[in-house]
Amino acid sequence: MILDVNAYIGPFAFRALRHDTAAGLAALMAAKGIDRAIVSSALAITYRNTQTANEALAAEIKPHGGRLIPFAVINPAYAGWRDDLEACRTLGFRGLRIYPAWHGYALGDSICLELVDAATAMGMVISIPMRVEDVRNQSWLVDVPEVPLADVAKLVAARPAARFMLLNGAGYANGPLGRKDALPANYLIEISRMDSVLTDEIGRLVSNLGADRLAFGTGMPLHYPDAGLLKLEILRASDADKAKIAWGNAAAWLGLDG
Repeated sequence: MILDVNAYIGPFAFRALRHDTAAGLAALMAAKGIDRAIVSSALAITYRNTQTANEALAAEIKPHGGRLIPFAVINPAYAGWRDDLEACRTLGFRGLRIYPAWHGYALGDSICLELVDAATAMGMVISIPMRVEDVRNQSWLVDVPEVPLADVAKLVAARPAARFMLLNGAGYANGPLGRKDALPANYLIEISRMDSVLTDEIGRLVSNLGADRLAFGTGMPLHYPDAGLLKLEILRASDADKAKIAWGNAAAWLGLDG
């Protein structure tokens, strides 16, 4: 079983994407052997008020049953975010994706901490993409930096009761997020941007943190899923550890049956 914790339903504001509809993504997942995926709206990334995109995503994935698991994009810098969060819970969203660098706040800001606390009280998982695109490929219209891993480390330490999924990141193994017992065990690290050969950061994280702290993801359709699947296949780890990364860890957080 494979659960992708890092997928999107389009469109995306700055480039055309293949497979960016719910039907297209489901077909791509079937072709690649990916059973389920956590999805959020790629369009919401560039919306100040993200709720219309959240509602459109909820409607679009309905025909796909539980295969596509919705996460809401919530912008705490927007005045109506509390109403948006409650509406998303009612619509069945299982978690959030937050984009501090795109929406103009920092992870340590009081508005972000209030959102994390509210989502945690609702039992929602909070996912944080460190970046959407490589900064070298960004449109000339935007200049959006990556989320600093130091800010993420401070947030997970400040909110030990929250559960975080860290997406599209790299360099964890060199800092506190990659060291066992340095921080609360309240986060999963998604593997799509790391490698399992040259620097073997995925393998080092398995050694440092344990396989139960990693989760499979691809970034599709912003990225093609084959690279993520290959990284997992060639990872020097036991089949039991690969199963945890591919499915078990994220499924346990979401209460999914295997």
